Amino acid sequence: MGHEHHHHEVEGKNLFFTILLNAGISLAELIGGVISGSISLISDAIHNFSDVISLIVSYIANKLSKRDATEKQTFGYKRSEIIAAFLNSATLIILAVFILFEAVERFINPVEISSNLVIWLALGSIVVNGLSVLFIKKDAEGNMNMKSAYLHLFGDMMTSIAVLIGGILMKYFHIYWIDPVFSILIAIYLLYLSWDIFKSSLKIMMQFTPEHIDIKEIAKEVAKIKDVKNLHHIHIWQISEHDIMFEAHLDLENDVKITDFERILKSVEDYLHDKYEIHHVTLQPEFMVDDNKEIIKK
Repeated sequence: MGHEHHHHEVEGKNLFFTILLNAGISLAELIGGVISGSISLISDAIHNFSDVISLIVSYIANKLSKRDATEKQTFGYKRSEIIAAFLNSATLIILAVFILFEAVERFINPVEISSNLVIWLALGSIVVNGLSVLFIKKDAEGNMNMKSAYLHLFGDMMTSIAVLIGGILMKYFHIYWIDPVFSILIAIYLLYLSWDIFKSSLKIMMQFTPEHIDIKEIAKEVAKIKDVKNLHHIHIWQISEHDIMFEAHLDLENDVKITDFERILKSVEDYLHDKYEIHHVTLQPEFMVDDNKEIIKK
């Protein structure tokens, strides 16, 4: 079964508007959190600030990824978006742990909080993040970098809703311990949101074989092609979310001509493209070469 990818051009202007909106609400929430004494509002502001940074990183990475390859950068800057996704998710995990520690401290030593400020700023944050989510929703489909930014913003909107509920409970029921409790829930939610992207981007950076690809099956199927004896020393990795690279040694049954090898190469390329969406294939032909024929070179 093939592994389908859907990739479209990301619109940088949507991301730019989103950065401006989030920078404004972050500053307002931070000032409001300090004035009101609300740890959940401060944690939401920190989260929003992390979003501004992550969105700027995403914006730069998106611009870089469109640059052409050169003699010095033969793959261009395609991996920049993966690095951005990794940095964004890693930042979110660190901030979530920080919020957890701060919230536990506040839970042990609760303070009275100015709930009106919390309510109004949380409402403002919900509106800003809601608009931001709508701005980049389309761009997040099929782009890990933009998806990490989208999840940051969606997480912000959800945390702002939690802060709003906390503000209402503090205003009308004077339940001040709800502020650190919601902060703890926010932190756990942020960890949940960012972990998958962190793992996926790290695997690409470490040049792991994509999860949907079965190397043993590839070796078995390619060996069925006419004149092929063995496929070994296989390497499969991604340079970006959508570009999978494949290289291997191809042991041949006979000492074939170049035109015959090109026919074999075309058969291998067609199989890898149709089955796994692999577009970049490099094969080293061999005949009577005495080396290790293991699938993976130890």
